[in-house]
Amino acid sequence: MNLIKHTLFGACLVSISACSQDTSDLQTFIAQTKSANVGSVKPLPQFKPYESFSYSAVELRDPFVATVNEEEEGATKTSLLNPDSTRPRQPLEVFPLDTLSMVGILEQNQNLWGLIKDPQNIVHRVQIGNYMGQSEGRITEISESAVFLVEIVPDGIGGYIERDASIAIGGR
Repeated sequence: MNLIKHTLFGACLVSISACSQDTSDLQTFIAQTKSANVGSVKPLPQFKPYESFSYSAVELRDPFVATVNEEEEGATKTSLLNPDSTRPRQPLEVFPLDTLSMVGILEQNQNLWGLIKDPQNIVHRVQIGNYMGQSEGRITEISESAVFLVEIVPDGIGGYIERDASIAIGGR
C-alpha cells in the first residue's frame, strides 16, 4: 500500500512540475499573431440612385398588333381554298397521316391502286382522288414506292394553304 502512495505522489509531482515550465515564448507568439492579423471590414459599396426610363418609341409599330391589313386578310380568306365540309368523309380520314402505312400496289384493268394499312391492321384500297388523313389529304399520285397527296392545312392567319405529303411503302 505504501508503494502505491509513493507512486501516486511521484506522478503528482511530475505533473505539477510540467505546469510550472517557462511559457514566455508561447505568450510572445500569441501576442505577435494577434498584432499581425488585424482584421478589417470593407466599406459598404456606394449605390447609384435609380434612373427612370422614358419610353420614346411611341410612334413605332406596336409589336402586339398584326401587320396584315384587314382588307387583304378578308380578300385572302375568300379567294383562297377552303376545306369542303359538305363532301362525305372517307374511311381513312379518321386516322392521322403518320399512323397510316403503304403496304403495296395493285394494278387492275389499267387502274393503279395503292394498298394502305390503318392502325387497326385493316388494308384499304385507294386511288387518285381519294382522301386520307385528318387534314383533307387528297391523293394526287400513286407510284410503286409511295402515295403522294396534297393536304389543306390552316395558315395561322385565318386562311388555308396546300401542303404536299406522302406515305412511302413500308413506312410509318
